[in-house]
Amino acid sequence: MIDFENAEYLKLRPVKEDAFDALIRPMFVDGEEVIQCFQTVRDGVVFTNKRIFAINIQGLTGKKKDFTILPYSRVQAFSVETSGVLDLDSELDLWYSGLGRIRFEFVSNANVAMICRTISERVL
Repeated sequence: MIDFENAEYLKLRPVKEDAFDALIRPMFVDGEEVIQCFQTVRDGVVFTNKRIFAINIQGLTGKKKDFTILPYSRVQAFSVETSGVLDLDSELDLWYSGLGRIRFEFVSNANVAMICRTISERVL
């Protein structure tokens, strides 16, 4: 589970939409599709049209995995900070009732507008 005291996923870079298919596809519900997929060194975050999967690869071998599911329906507020001239990273902050803030930091070539639109469609 995400450490909600320090709930940050940093330096997420876009990867192919099927990068975590073998891990999360069995958990999908009818009509669920991957919107975008991101990875740190080992961990990953997958945005679907229904929820967010935060994947924490654990241990030396990486065989143990932790999945935190963040449904869009529970988002109370969100904030997007786009990249600039000197600051090339963009950030997405989500506030969940009872959990607090979760931050995702993306490298410069991430399409945060698409993520923002997906969240807006589910929250508004």
